[in-house]
Amino acid sequence: MEITSSAFGSGEMIPAKYTCDGADFSPPLDWSGSPAGTKSFALVCDDPDAPMGTWVHWVIFDIPPSATMLAEGITREKDLPGGGTQGINDFRKIGYGGPCPPGGTHRYFFKLYALDTMLDLKPGITKDQLLKALRGHILAEAQLMGTYRR
Repeated sequence: MEITSSAFGSGEMIPAKYTCDGADFSPPLDWSGSPAGTKSFALVCDDPDAPMGTWVHWVIFDIPPSATMLAEGITREKDLPGGGTQGINDFRKIGYGGPCPPGGTHRYFFKLYALDTMLDLKPGITKDQLLKALRGHILAEAQLMGTYRR
């Protein structure tokens, strides 16, 4: 399975439009190669370079198995039109919160999971709650890493 973005390549700088210095839109993401038996997708975006430990920027799950992308600028609603449920990020908000590093260049990992089940969890869960629920259900995973410096 592979995840890409038309906004930045693997290891490249994330455009300011997708950060706190711009419109803070979620970037467009596309994926392919999901395995047979996929019942849903989940995605986490986090920054392991944050000074206080890994900072979570996005938690989204129960993305329909027919999906092959997330469009730019996903709404910050709990439940998404067309399927998908969003958790809470470390900004204590639902949905995407873009890169906003206090200094230096940080790495942002968009991790996509193909699952053998729908999770049917409540909106607003944390990354840790999601990862616990994923155990034993991951069919495949892929990641895209972008960087950002203010």
